[in-house]
Amino acid sequence: MSGRKEDPVLVYSTERGLVCPLCRLPAAKCLCRKEAPPPKGDGVVRVRRETNGRRGKTVTTVEGVPLPGGALRDLATELKRRCGTGGTLKDGVIEIQGDHGESIVAELTRKGFTVKRTGGGKS
Repeated sequence: MSGRKEDPVLVYSTERGLVCPLCRLPAAKCLCRKEAPPPKGDGVVRVRRETNGRRGKTVTTVEGVPLPGGALRDLATELKRRCGTGGTLKDGVIEIQGDHGESIVAELTRKGFTVKRTGGGKS
């Protein structure tokens, strides 16, 4: 039984198991979740401290990392563990809770990336 685009999003089927809500194929054969190519950019990783739109909470963002999806996810996990805090990966931008700019810059430099601190405020 195949779903149509106007049907509600099917998440699980007893016939197929887990189903991707985007391509409607079984999760094991999903076409839309394949590794995305690394983002195009100038090769410089930018680390910035942000508070805008976060109700005063400080977040350190890391963008421009030239890695594909899975490797970027692993790097985000490693940075969160290194800083001892939470965070997320949204649209190719790693967000780490708190002001951890110096330790993130040191870790990325140690890994061989070209890193630049951007934005105003504390450097």
